Amino acid sequence: MKIQSAIFILFFSLASIAIKSQYTVHKMVNVGYVYQNQSFGELGGKLLFLKNDDVIYRLGASALMGSANSDFAIMPKVQADVMLNFEKNVDFYHSYYFVAGVEGTNKYVAPKIGITLFGLLDLTGGYAFPIGDKGLNGKELKGLNINFTLNIPTTFLHDMLK
Repeated sequence: MKIQSAIFILFFSLASIAIKSQYTVHKMVNVGYVYQNQSFGELGGKLLFLKNDDVIYRLGASALMGSANSDFAIMPKVQADVMLNFEKNVDFYHSYYFVAGVEGTNKYVAPKIGITLFGLLDLTGGYAFPIGDKGLNGKELKGLNINFTLNIPTTFLHDMLK
């Protein structure tokens, strides 16, 4: 319960920081792959908060779908990320960002670090700490956490469908 409270506080703290300042908000749809002692597909949405391109904040919610102990399962996931790149006046170096963040489901919490290309293609990894002792369909979800995610801006999707 303490971990869920910490995630809630972190999620809304980042949201309140972004709302108080003059940030531009971009909506994205994300699809990806998550390995958490089991393979999951991911589908969801993210909000990207941008003031300048040195520090960028992202908040997201998605669903993890996969098979655990031969039974199909869906888990809700929330995440908060900070993307960092402090290279000045060099456009090429702003093509990649370092990512630090945390993701949480109703079964585990996982701090993570990684890299993203243009904020569109993410590769992150971390370590998951289980919440409770039941796991998912009897499968414990702790240990190595790997995420590979494609973030598609909704403006891009809107322009493609015209």
